[in-house]
Amino acid sequence: MRVATYASHSALQILRGAKDEGFETVAFGPSRVKPLYTKYFPVADNFIEGAYPEEELLELGAVVIPTGSFVAHLGIELVEKMRVPYYGNKGVLRWESDRKLERIWLERAKLRLPRVYDDPDDIDGPVIVKPHGAKGGKGYFLAKNPAEFWEKAERLGVRSKEDLSNVQIQEYVLGVPVYPHFFYSKLNRELELMSIDRRYESNADAMGRIPAREQLELDLETNYTVVGNIPIVLRESLLMDVIEAGERVVKTAEELMGGLWGPFCLEGVFTEELEFVVFEISARIVAGTNPFINGSPYTWLRYDFPMSTGRRIAMELRQALEEDRLGEILT
Repeated sequence: MRVATYASHSALQILRGAKDEGFETVAFGPSRVKPLYTKYFPVADNFIEGAYPEEELLELGAVVIPTGSFVAHLGIELVEKMRVPYYGNKGVLRWESDRKLERIWLERAKLRLPRVYDDPDDIDGPVIVKPHGAKGGKGYFLAKNPAEFWEKAERLGVRSKEDLSNVQIQEYVLGVPVYPHFFYSKLNRELELMSIDRRYESNADAMGRIPAREQLELDLETNYTVVGNIPIVLRESLLMDVIEAGERVVKTAEELMGGLWGPFCLEGVFTEELEFVVFEISARIVAGTNPFINGSPYTWLRYDFPMSTGRRIAMELRQALEEDRLGEILT
């Protein structure tokens, strides 16, 4: 068996982790990035050009590890139909990518969520507007009243209320952005807190370097496209808040779509009252795990060797192979 992933997003740590666990590795994607995975960071034993070279992957006996880039580039329909073994539950994809289904999931998990506005004309305070799907923050915008919403929404193709199915309008909750990364082992039925990050977003973070008066004069539009990730270590007294939220999400997933296993991330903020408010879930490995290729403070507390999320995936595959249980974790 070989471990394969799309050459983007978090592929470097996935492939390095697989090699650390003794697997042969495969990267696939555009030819331009081949040197990144074979020369500059030699983590791919094989590189195949193409967005999804199914026949070649089948011939190599590969298992695909999904990332946000893989799902975004191929689309859910193709991922659901792919014949190459896939690590994780494909049934989660639609619940994750449709913000209405996602909200049902998180509400049933009894998480504190931002208010959602079904009608833009009801906006009575700051909101953040998000397109559906995993786009790394691209297209998000802020608005504080109906007029501002309609003015900015046009750039997303939202010109009337008939187009509102393409976006979700969330209450903007003021707080410190926090993105805890989890791994749920279906084989061992255990949840692990792997690491925590916050995102560095352009130009939302860069605006802080410009005085407020000049921001107004420049008439800047805020953009939330993610360009990098910054490690965070939470106050110890807050750790149970995020761990219990992760446990409830996993339990609810078993009831709704047959389970959530492997890596996932709850994306939210801690308010000044120290309340963890979750605004979405990424039900796969997130790029925020990339600063922790050599492990995090949390994995060092559990393991006596460097443990990335990519390596933890490979460990689960290794255990499934040794126990003849691959069928339980591949779809």
